[in-house]
Amino acid sequence: MKTWPVQDAKARFSEFLDACLADGPQMVTKRGTEAAVLVPAAEWRRLHATAKPSLKELLLSTDARTEFLVPQRGNARRRQITPMR
Repeated sequence: MKTWPVQDAKARFSEFLDACLADGPQMVTKRGTEAAVLVPAAEWRRLHATAKPSLKELLLSTDARTEFLVPQRGNARRRQITPMR
């Protein structure tokens, strides 16, 4: 995967896009740190289709999930306090 400084990606965007389409994902760096990746649309759709549901999708889902996350109440043992002598 080729790495492009953000200035080069901006200045030569057409070349940047052509490289993405011909060679696959292209990394963009900002101040020497990886910042973003340009991927072909077909690969993005494939990755998006195989991704797990997002938090938003889970929260809006009609399937209840809380019975697996919340322990049953009343099963905990309480410590008995012994009086000091």
